[in-house]
Amino acid sequence: MERLVLTNFSIISPLLISTDQVFLLPFGSVDTPQPLRREDREAVGGVPRRRRLGPPPRPARRHSPLRDPPLWRIRRAAYSAFDADPRSPSYADCRFPKHSLLRRAGLSRTGYRVTRHLHATTAAAVPRWIADAGAPSALSRRSSWIGYIAACRDEAEIARLGRRDVVIALRGTATFLEWIENSQTSLTGLDGGTSDNVSEPMVERGFWNLFTTAVVPHGSLRAQVREEVGRIVDAAAATETADAYPLSFTVTGHSLGAALAVLAAHDIADTFCRGSSDRKAMVTAISFGGPRIGNEGFRRRVEGSGCKVLRIVNAGDVVTKVPGFVVESEDNGGGGWWRRATTALGWAYADVGRELRLRGGGGGGRGSANLVECHDLGLYLDQVNQLGATCH
Repeated sequence: MERLVLTNFSIISPLLISTDQVFLLPFGSVDTPQPLRREDREAVGGVPRRRRLGPPPRPARRHSPLRDPPLWRIRRAAYSAFDADPRSPSYADCRFPKHSLLRRAGLSRTGYRVTRHLHATTAAAVPRWIADAGAPSALSRRSSWIGYIAACRDEAEIARLGRRDVVIALRGTATFLEWIENSQTSLTGLDGGTSDNVSEPMVERGFWNLFTTAVVPHGSLRAQVREEVGRIVDAAAATETADAYPLSFTVTGHSLGAALAVLAAHDIADTFCRGSSDRKAMVTAISFGGPRIGNEGFRRRVEGSGCKVLRIVNAGDVVTKVPGFVVESEDNGGGGWWRRATTALGWAYADVGRELRLRGGGGGGRGSANLVECHDLGLYLDQVNQLGATCH
């Protein structure tokens, strides 16, 4: 798989920013970088900056899902709004109401407004004998606040972006039962079945459980996203500026949230961006430190849906290298026996989307070989922020 590798922030222009100098390096290469092809820039939502001559472009051409809005700050709000104190009566819920969530999370002037809270439910449950033995109630919490949907409502910001952007931000693993679901690494079909054919779309069972398991009163995460996205699509189609400012959905998450972000983005593209043109929108998933999600069949399914996926990974982050092994339908590295063995064990995975591999030092110069710190969202956001600063 071709990877986008950044080895020196001081000489590499930022990716996904409207610039003529975006570079492509093969994995492990330190040679002179080559300009990224136009189709590769478009694959992750970026477009080249206007030339020095000619009229200025429409604002839409300057849209970048990493910089408009400051996605790393909006992403962090999914953590800061979560009540992670098991002793709190609102444990595993959102600490703030919708109307003040972004402001109280330190994002008061983004032009975005939260339109819906999102909850995810585990299929796993604590055995009754453990609950009867007096285990803390936090261990048995199945349904938890996982993130939110925020739509750009400021007309000036919409005009600047050139589109009506909607952000879906999802947090990483936080509860005991979510950790249990993370360990369910066998593959399952999108219809709940299994198959020995790597061409059949299959995803990690635990992630799929969290995406599709329903509970009263919230319903499944998939159903919540579909309901709110459908409402936003219908409302946008009724506006006078629907043709001038098309919709875009940017789904982002870290760790577990990154896996769910890809599942949600694919579902949005597959549900709302097929068929009639009046319901089409640009759908982009941006994952930070995300694990592998599914097999090659799922990767092809995502690509066929029109959803664009950017995987931002730290070279030292172990989470991005699990679960399973990368197995293509025509595996040249291990032969047919390797493909058959990993498929039979449910370990035949594929990396979904375009990978942006960060190899610079840690944010603020705090490079570290610590496995926990390498996966920390703060380190990822520091590196992305450092990356963005090189264009100024």
